[in-house]
Amino acid sequence: MTDDKDVLRDVWFGRIPTCFTLYQDEITEREAEPYYLLLPRISYLTLVTDKVKKHFQKVMRQEEVSEIWFEYEGTPLKWHYPIGLLFDLHASNTALPWSITVHFKNFPEKDLLHCHSKDVIEAHFMACIKEADALKHKSQVINEMQKKDHKQLWMGLQNDKFEQFWAINRKLMEYPPEDSGFRYIPFRIYQATTERPFIQKLFRPIASGGQLHTLGDLLKDVCPSAITSEDGEQKTQVMIHGIEPMLETPIQWLSEHMSYPDNFLHISIIPRPTD
Repeated sequence: MTDDKDVLRDVWFGRIPTCFTLYQDEITEREAEPYYLLLPRISYLTLVTDKVKKHFQKVMRQEEVSEIWFEYEGTPLKWHYPIGLLFDLHASNTALPWSITVHFKNFPEKDLLHCHSKDVIEAHFMACIKEADALKHKSQVINEMQKKDHKQLWMGLQNDKFEQFWAINRKLMEYPPEDSGFRYIPFRIYQATTERPFIQKLFRPIASGGQLHTLGDLLKDVCPSAITSEDGEQKTQVMIHGIEPMLETPIQWLSEHMSYPDNFLHISIIPRPTD
């Protein structure tokens, strides 16, 4: 992989200032003060909210406490989506800090998966990495790793250790010199204006003629409405990690440098602000 380590570092250390407030109908012993936290974009809500949970449980009646879940402006937040993706999809054009509401009751079974322990997050995370490697290298790289390497990837993410994670993850981002990139690009496209979970299909980083495919090529092929509109006016933004990459950017480079730790490019298509 080309070594743009500063980009990898910037992506890893991206943070979102967030204000957590308890839902007004929760029954408390005393008033619950808001709780502020810098959330790592690359992590998962249920992995980094232990302090939030402790803070609010202090004022709750214990019999009122069941599974914690989070919501933004009426939308339950999926814990198995990375935090940065949730923000880009639901709140990228709002003022900071991001205002998240905390619930301990009425878990929205239809909208959210249960997450009873960090083992559930680890299993989801590793399943994504394995799926991504199946697309990139026919699973050869992940299968050649030892169990301790898998564990190091997870511990690197869980403990926010950039070097620990990338010591192993860089192997997943390499490809034979005779190839110009991965077999297929692991990506998922999410649209803020649709109920559909995401779009995912096979897409090669290199065209049959040998030229590099770009982000624009990917969108044209998979989600053309993201880059064209009937009246010629661009009504959407394409976001990865809170920025709008140029459509001319090679998709192989994006996959190597701007994938989330689960090795997928999570791309948000959101309405462009009208003001």
